[in-house]
Amino acid sequence: MAADKLAQLKVIDEWHMKLLADLFKGLKETHEGDETLLDRTMILYGSNLGDANAHSTTNLPTIFAGGGFRHGQHLAFDRERNYPLPNLFVSVLQRMGIPESSFASGTGTMRGLEMT
Repeated sequence: MAADKLAQLKVIDEWHMKLLADLFKGLKETHEGDETLLDRTMILYGSNLGDANAHSTTNLPTIFAGGGFRHGQHLAFDRERNYPLPNLFVSVLQRMGIPESSFASGTGTMRGLEMT
């Protein structure tokens, strides 16, 4: 990819991250009862491509915030034996009180993601 295209992509990506940070900040600063809106909201942000140059749909970069989970960590999984992203959705469903043990190709809840 040409240097000018990468520079344009960098500007766009940085803007998106600023908007996301502003959203997180606003939700964290807004209280509803004893909790913040960030505690009461689950936000999933990511891409449908793990490698846009190869149009790969594996190893998707994903940010998950809020919703009563313990955060502040980076979870990385085996890039060769892909960890199923639907496991995150099983964790989300269970956090919402829906007693599901699977979703799509998921194999259970997401390892390393704990409820608070």
